[in-house]
Amino acid sequence: MKRRDVLKVLASLPLAGSAGSLFAAPAARSKLLLVFLRGGYDAANLLVPVSSQFYYEARPNIAIARPGPDLNAALPLNADWGLHPVLRDSVHPLFSAGQAAFIPFAGTEDISRSHFETQDAIELGQPAGRGRDFQSGFLNRLVMELNGKDAIAFTDRLPLILQGRAQVPNAALRAAARTNVDARQSSLIASMYQGTDLEQQVNDGFHLRDELMQEMGGIMGREMEAANRNAISTRGFESVARRIATLMRDRYNIGFVDVGGWDTHVGEGGASGLLAGRLDALGRGLAAFAQEMGGAWRDTVTVVISEFGRTFRENGNRGTDHGHGTVYWVLGGSVRGGRIAGEQVRVEQAMLFQDRDYPVLNEYRAVLGGLFARMYGLRSAQLERVFTGVKARDIGLV
Repeated sequence: MKRRDVLKVLASLPLAGSAGSLFAAPAARSKLLLVFLRGGYDAANLLVPVSSQFYYEARPNIAIARPGPDLNAALPLNADWGLHPVLRDSVHPLFSAGQAAFIPFAGTEDISRSHFETQDAIELGQPAGRGRDFQSGFLNRLVMELNGKDAIAFTDRLPLILQGRAQVPNAALRAAARTNVDARQSSLIASMYQGTDLEQQVNDGFHLRDELMQEMGGIMGREMEAANRNAISTRGFESVARRIATLMRDRYNIGFVDVGGWDTHVGEGGASGLLAGRLDALGRGLAAFAQEMGGAWRDTVTVVISEFGRTFRENGNRGTDHGHGTVYWVLGGSVRGGRIAGEQVRVEQAMLFQDRDYPVLNEYRAVLGGLFARMYGLRSAQLERVFTGVKARDIGLV
């Protein structure tokens, strides 16, 4: 999608006033799409701490350059933060239009750094230190509080987050291809460049990938695939997002979709490369969703989360490992965007959690509880049933 086309669409959509029209709108009109990035994406290269010299010291090979005339430089958001440049024509126009916000230092209390433990903990949304009820996901509990509001999972199987007493359907969207390029596909791609100036570069690239994966061992490779939990990949996500919008615009009010491929231990890249390609596809999909929602976009909130962020320092394979705090995205026609929301701290070595990760300053249940209260007018007793033992925190997202 071209920047001018996105801006044209945004210009046609009504914006909220300072209070946010979603709060004033009947709950029946409010729509929520939760996008779960499985694998733990590298938030520090999405929302770039451009004022931090430590960031550039910690990432000599994969850092995103400070804002400037170069097209590979971060897109300025404010004095401290920039946005990955591949989102120039998709998410950045939404931010500029006041329809997107980012919440750094967000996440869960879980410190296992395990994809599976943390994904489960987030989807269940239950108090830590107690036995888990795997038949009660927090989105299902929200549906119950909204008297069975129409909800759907755009997944092959009903995810944990939507399991519970409310009956929720799921619809497979497997048109988006899987993340990995297998040996047959690698051979086909290599043959396409045979005899050209790029032949050696392509062959060297596949050889390096195979060498690194072999070096890291089969166990990690299997873990990276398992972390996706059969989620769709970003490839083709734009068309998937349009189909999601068609269903949510006309029928469903709460939706969930998970997108895999974010476990970037090896060859993550910076302004270009593995992570950049996936962020580009994700951004174009989110912009397409906004466009396809049409007038319903003003009553829609899209929240993008992940189980955790990545290590702040790059590793020896020019990638990043499992971390803790991450960055959430909140987009919508009535979102009070154009800003970096929530509690923040200056990005320097002293602020790192266990000297390796972003800390969690914006606990996800408190933040989402505050958002749900604004969107749906939920009372304290209702929020307690969605997120037991958590005090909702309104950070003015809508």
